[in-house]
Amino acid sequence: MKMVKAVVFFCAAVVLAVPCVMDATPLGTVDIAHTGFGAVSTVRIWGGGYTGRRVLAGAYMFNKTGSTGEGNHWANGSVGTFCIDLPESPSSSTLTYDVAMPEDGPVPTGFLGGPMGAKKAEYLSELWGRFYDSSWVSGNSVSEIERINDKKKRKGFTKQQKHDAAAFAVAIWEIVYEDLPESPLKWDVKNDGTEGKLGFRCDGSITDTANKWLHSLDGTGTKSNLRSWLYDGKQDYIVAKAPEPSTAVMLGLTSLVALPRKRHK
Repeated sequence: MKMVKAVVFFCAAVVLAVPCVMDATPLGTVDIAHTGFGAVSTVRIWGGGYTGRRVLAGAYMFNKTGSTGEGNHWANGSVGTFCIDLPESPSSSTLTYDVAMPEDGPVPTGFLGGPMGAKKAEYLSELWGRFYDSSWVSGNSVSEIERINDKKKRKGFTKQQKHDAAAFAVAIWEIVYEDLPESPLKWDVKNDGTEGKLGFRCDGSITDTANKWLHSLDGTGTKSNLRSWLYDGKQDYIVAKAPEPSTAVMLGLTSLVALPRKRHK
């Protein structure tokens, strides 16, 4: 039986324009602005302070224009991410985000009572490693206004891509906002299993896919090297850490060496 929960609303009257203060030392920074969406679908959620709210679930696209430290791992230009911070909204203005380990987010930590922690970060790493599809961020990204006003521009991704990207986002929110289950088989995006203001559930056709993926996270799957992008006062995200430029070049050279050579008569 689904538990009846009190609705919790969080209202911020003033947001101070100061950089986020994290317990963990940032690994670097990225200068990013939200530009639109990759593959997304509308879902109705209960979680993050919302009750029955319709939100876009899927890939959030950003334009990266600068960086320091580990932020240099991502080339400037378009980068696809996934949200880990339901109570806050993205910014279309360029902001300097901290690069951190996933377990250190989201910020501020008041809603969760602390950062998500290492175990949840491990679940996210395996979820990404098993099921993330780069096609969700490689189509025709459009702004929210374009997406609403122009039906043709909603067709940059297939129905399946939108379904899967939304299921992936919902699985992420389940991991971030629910208490850790005794077994991955106990994850359930259809039911809220956490007492109090925390917890998460949603409805819609994507729930079966999200649960199937969550139930497979037994620790034996491929793990992705993830980072969180954190800004106190705006929505936070996770993203796969791109290889260092020198590493990418070496991988390219290795693949060229491995190509079969033509014999000259």
